[in-house]
Amino acid sequence: MKIIFTGGGSGGHFYPIIAIAESIQKISKEKKLITPQMYFFAPTPYNQGLLYDHNIEYKKVTAGKVRRYFSLLNFTDFFKTIWGIFGALLDVFDIYPDVVFSKGGYGSFPTVLAARLLRIPIFIHESDSAPGRANKWAGKFANHIAISFKEAFSYFPKGKVSLTGQPVLEERLAPLTNGAAEFFDFDESIPTIFVMGGSQGAEIINNIILDILPDLVKDFQIIHQTGALNIGVMKESAAAILLENPNRNRYKPFEYLNSLEMRMAAGVAGLVISRAGSTIFEIASWQKPSIIIPITDSNNNHQIKNAFAYAKEGACAVLQEENLKPHILLSEIKRIIENKELSEKMKAGAKNFFKAGAANEIAREILSIVLSHEKLE
Repeated sequence: MKIIFTGGGSGGHFYPIIAIAESIQKISKEKKLITPQMYFFAPTPYNQGLLYDHNIEYKKVTAGKVRRYFSLLNFTDFFKTIWGIFGALLDVFDIYPDVVFSKGGYGSFPTVLAARLLRIPIFIHESDSAPGRANKWAGKFANHIAISFKEAFSYFPKGKVSLTGQPVLEERLAPLTNGAAEFFDFDESIPTIFVMGGSQGAEIINNIILDILPDLVKDFQIIHQTGALNIGVMKESAAAILLENPNRNRYKPFEYLNSLEMRMAAGVAGLVISRAGSTIFEIASWQKPSIIIPITDSNNNHQIKNAFAYAKEGACAVLQEENLKPHILLSEIKRIIENKELSEKMKAGAKNFFKAGAANEIAREILSIVLSHEKLE
């Protein structure tokens, strides 16, 4: 029983794959199936420790990006992709898996093409309301297609698409309240804002938080995931801005939050500020009010579409980058936190939006593909 996972190499591709792999292993154990051999094909391992913990073997796949603007890198990346296709063909043929599962992204292209050429079943999952180029292409011939947003139905052939929701790691699903305030050294009587910049951070959000930081710490406590590239600048800038501010300890910047810290941040937060990628589904699982700030120039405007699809459920407020001004963000924060009726409405909208059990549903479908043509001993 062999399964290949592939994706672009971002956290939005990687963590859902780990969630699905966990479910596959759990189901296989419960049903006393042959222990699955699992592989991750991508340009980078993203998190080698998690791959090791889940007995997933990493195979490097060279892949180049296709930029929507003129760049000499498009020329060199073309040859990287060609090289990656040959490498993927050899590795996929050597393993000859029962199924290839793709989360999309440029890094998935060589592996999915190799699977198609070798006539191996292909299962794709699309996290966004509008698919990226890799999944839009793969959707034309994939055997199975799962989606997180109902708005994505129209992009794929009818009859093989199912709305599963987004796979989320179980260890990130439940907010932790016990001990959370003590961990962050916060006062439970003061409202807390959790700013999620993603693993890479979000510079525009970081900068505007600095702009309104003195006003924020007057009334709120802030947990800020800045991203590894920004943590040094954010710590230094915040320290300078709040140098003589009596409430300076109310601002806590972090480079990265592990799953336990993320759950504690979710447990203590009354409001979340985030981009409009796959973090939307974590926020929804926590049932937290949120302000969503989509990236303006995301591929196919998928972040803007994601944000407004989520807002249709009443789960969030959307602030587009052209409207992201310090006084507007501060006003939105206060409007949501101070209006209990609005906060409760957003919590209900988040609960209604989140579809639990996506990882388990996809894992079962993957195993059904495997078992449909594998003879168990």
